[in-house]
Amino acid sequence: MNFFERQRQVRSQSTRLVVMFALAVLCIVAAVNLAVLAAMALAAPERLHEAGGLLAHAVRHPGVPFAATLLTLAVIGLSSLFKTASLRAGGGRVARELGGRPVPEDTRDPQLRRLRNVVEEIAIAASVPVPEIYVLDQEPGINAFAAGWSSSDAAVAVTRGALERLNRDELQGVIAHEFSHILNGDMRLNIRLMGVLFGILVLGIIGQRVLLHGRGGRGKDAGAVLLVALAVMIVGYVGVFFGRLIKAGISRRREYLADASAVQFTRQTTGIAGALKKIAGLDAGSRLAAPETEEVSHMLFGEGRGFSGLFATHPPILERIRALDPSFDAGALDGLRRQWAAAPPSGLAEDRAMGLADGMAAAVALEPMGRELALTPERVVDQVADPEQDDFRRAGELSASIPGPLRAAASSHEGAVPLLLGLLLDAAPEVRAVQVRAIRNGLGEDVAAASEGQAAAASRLHPLLRLPLVSLAFPVLRRRPRPELERLVACSDALVHADGRIGLYEYCLALLLRRQVIEALDPSRHAPAGRRKLPRCAGALANLLATLARHGHDDAESARRAYAAGMAHALPNAVQPYRPPSDWVAALDRALPQLDGLDPAGKALVLEAMVTASSHDGRISVGEAELLRTVAACLHLPLPPMLADAA
Repeated sequence: MNFFERQRQVRSQSTRLVVMFALAVLCIVAAVNLAVLAAMALAAPERLHEAGGLLAHAVRHPGVPFAATLLTLAVIGLSSLFKTASLRAGGGRVARELGGRPVPEDTRDPQLRRLRNVVEEIAIAASVPVPEIYVLDQEPGINAFAAGWSSSDAAVAVTRGALERLNRDELQGVIAHEFSHILNGDMRLNIRLMGVLFGILVLGIIGQRVLLHGRGGRGKDAGAVLLVALAVMIVGYVGVFFGRLIKAGISRRREYLADASAVQFTRQTTGIAGALKKIAGLDAGSRLAAPETEEVSHMLFGEGRGFSGLFATHPPILERIRALDPSFDAGALDGLRRQWAAAPPSGLAEDRAMGLADGMAAAVALEPMGRELALTPERVVDQVADPEQDDFRRAGELSASIPGPLRAAASSHEGAVPLLLGLLLDAAPEVRAVQVRAIRNGLGEDVAAASEGQAAAASRLHPLLRLPLVSLAFPVLRRRPRPELERLVACSDALVHADGRIGLYEYCLALLLRRQVIEALDPSRHAPAGRRKLPRCAGALANLLATLARHGHDDAESARRAYAAGMAHALPNAVQPYRPPSDWVAALDRALPQLDGLDPAGKALVLEAMVTASSHDGRISVGEAELLRTVAACLHLPLPPMLADAA
């Protein structure tokens, strides 16, 4: 199942969630009305006798059930909206509610450094911003989760047990599993599920509170109130039943897919299978002690509460292990349990025994940007959110190849903004003067001076390292105050539009920065896929392909043929002659947001058309491939590094 099929599946699951939620609400409303009628029978039995029974009384006096229904719907709806609104701050909010502690960018703790290296490498390989990283210090079980609305506000959290018990390969498998949820849109569904479930659970909470504080009441009315409270609490357990059923129905299949994606990502089954074996063999398992575990159980790597059967949010642990390691014998778990009970495993010790370094991968000499690759549209589409065999290793090498001072600046509160702006400064003195003046006016003299200082080092940076560097800087960047981020977005726009002479790659880098910052400010409003159909965006596609063709080919005739091939691939019946826009920056500013609103099938065709146009001469340079990755990222199509496709 590729990225676009998974997007369609997530949308189908969202529809299923709405239907299941509606059915749960109907059952709860019916149960509340029965409870209200029962309370009326207790409070005034003579009136019901005169009316001819409960149903007859309800028919003659419809205001009571109507009011009960309206109040119940209001409580559920407002509670769901409140919970969802409280989660708009992003995935970090969920991690902090469970007791998560942020992992510092400059940590020297070997376990935390290993975790940060693994997360950064996978983010670079997947071509997404590095998420916030948290550790749940008080949780000895092996577990993890990813939370957020999109990759721009994602957070990854792991338990202390995972850090201590898992070796590097196993930790990679767990983190890759969580990145599958980030890349395929599962996180957004998980956040919505948290809001929906809170709404249908809140009645039980209300009933418990009324019972707790109303025990001292006297008289017949007090008895009726307590009866209603008891009934509401029972209704709340009806909500718990449906909530667990909904979570189980949506989550189990996705966990199998995420396990498979982790294997596809890391190209080895021993890591994630080993993590699952340790969950099954250690006493702590994957259980979490935090009281909020019930709310997040559907987004965890392993079962957080130990439910089984109908309410299990995850497949049985042995089934997950056997899906990865068919030869595994369940009887071997007994031996592992005895072994680990006597001497619990240490992840770092296992790393040292296997000769794995705790630090980063070794830096490598990067290929020249003129080197050519062999790419096909279908091959590139299959790579979206699905890195190939060498991408993970190459991501580590790319990360290690970033010069130390630039890496330190990217991880620094003071250095991240000047570094990113320095990447956008033009080499031409007259253009740079205009840009520096824009920085000075928007962010102050100190930032302008620091940006100029970073520009010198950034100009020597290999182009293949620019996107990884931006990815490393993003966690620091999004923790800055909202007004400052808004000024940064305005400033980056000013740099791009300084005089129209900026290159396409620099434009896309600034656009990507702007998109990620805007999404981080209000992540719940930005969906990874829209509903617009490609024929409605023919003009936007024409401007994009014409701009790519003009910048990727040496002469006008070659560019025209490349453009025609791309348009014919995506929209064979469209009549869009080759007219490169005179102001391509403004044209792309209009085109990319329209194309970003396409449905998954439309985005797949756009990506195929871009590859068709770029490779029309039979080859594509590494520089063109990196440009393609940048444009794809602006359309929420995360492409991994393509260096493994060298001819």
